[in-house]
Amino acid sequence: MKKMIATLLCVLVPVAVFAASDNSYKVVYDGGSLPGLKSGTDAKLFIEASQIRLMIKKEDVIAIPASSVTEISYGQDVHRRVGAAIGLAVVTLGLGALMALTKSKKHFIGLTWADGDKKGGFAMQCDKNDYRGILAGLEGVTGKKAVNSDALTVKN
Repeated sequence: MKKMIATLLCVLVPVAVFAASDNSYKVVYDGGSLPGLKSGTDAKLFIEASQIRLMIKKEDVIAIPASSVTEISYGQDVHRRVGAAIGLAVVTLGLGALMALTKSKKHFIGLTWADGDKKGGFAMQCDKNDYRGILAGLEGVTGKKAVNSDALTVKN
């Protein structure tokens, strides 16, 4: 009886784990040509073999054919945590100064596409742990190499 229960658990647990996992990434819509979406909206990005889908609240917003993607760009926004440091300095005198020295990074990925007469693009903020995986997935599905947008900026 124990062997039968152990065998049953060995089969059911992996099946349940794989069934529960969806192949999506949590992203934040940062802006672009998608109508009706506000910047800062939480979304899920699905990278499939033939298309890239953006879903918000269990509803597909857009499905972009992988072959129609014209450019993938990525970049980072780095800023100091001055506001949080000031708030912390009010409560604890010494720790606020240390927090002012820390930096915060945000990772962004942009997509542009042209599918016949449909053209568009959008930018999304990605989690630091998913950033490289999303880039690799997009490059693999589209066949396009991602461009570092930080290297393209012109400084005066």
